[in-house]
Amino acid sequence: MFTDTHTHMDNKSFDEDRHDALMHAYESGVTRIVNVGFNRETIPTTLKLSEDYAFIYAAVGWHPQDAKDMRPEDLDEIEELCKRPKVVAIGEIGLDYYWDTSPKEVQHRVFREQIRLARRIGKPIIIHNRDAHQDVLAILKEEKAAEVGGIMHCFSGSWETAKACLDMNFHISFGGPVTFKNAVQPKEVLARVPMDRLLIETDAPYLTPHPHRGKRNETGYVKLVAEAAAEIKGIPLEELAHHTTENAKKLLQLS
Repeated sequence: MFTDTHTHMDNKSFDEDRHDALMHAYESGVTRIVNVGFNRETIPTTLKLSEDYAFIYAAVGWHPQDAKDMRPEDLDEIEELCKRPKVVAIGEIGLDYYWDTSPKEVQHRVFREQIRLARRIGKPIIIHNRDAHQDVLAILKEEKAAEVGGIMHCFSGSWETAKACLDMNFHISFGGPVTFKNAVQPKEVLARVPMDRLLIETDAPYLTPHPHRGKRNETGYVKLVAEAAAEIKGIPLEELAHHTTENAKKLLQLS
C-alpha cells in the first residue's frame, strides 16, 4: 500500500481521464492520496475530489505564488474548511523566490498567518519552499510551527536544512527527482532521513519520475518514487511502503 502525500489530481490536465488515472493508481496499490488545494480556484476542486473518492483526502491553504490574492475572508474560509473530517492539513504554504509572483513581504505575511491558524486549530502544515531555505526556516521557528509539525513537500535542500526541519517536528517528503540519475543531493538527504519521518509523493502533474520524465505525472507513479527510495535506503519495497504509509496515517490522521 502506497500513500501519495501531495498531488494535484484536480488539475485541468486530468479533465479527460481523471477517473481512469485514479482507478489505475488505486489498483496499483495507492490506497491513500492527499490532494492539495492552494488558491481560490483549486480549493473547491480539491474538496470535491475528497468527497467523490473515499481514498482521497484534502489539504487546503494559500500558495506563496498566489499570496497577493489572499483576502482576510479566505483565511476564515480555510479555518472553516478545516472542520471537515477529510481536510487533514493546511497547505501548501510557504515561500517561493523562484517565480516571485507575489512580493516577498506579502508572502511572509500570508505564510505567518497560516502557521498561526494551524497552531490555533491544531492542524499540521504542508510547506512549499523554493529558493527560500533560510527564510522558511526562520519563519517556522519564529512562529513556533513545531507545535503542529507537518511536511516539507518535495524536499530539495541540503542535509543541514533537512536536519533543521526534523528538529522542528517536520517530516521530509520526496518526489520524482529522487529517480533522476543526476539528483545527487536529494538521494543523499533521503538516505539520512529517519524512517519514521520519511514520506513520498508525486506532486502530479509536475515532477514526473523516470522513466516518464517529460510527460504528465500522475499519482500512480508514486510507486516509482517508492522503488527509488527503497533502493536508496537499502530495504525491501514493502518495508518502505509500510513505513511511509504509517508515517502519513499518524501525522495526518488518515484512516
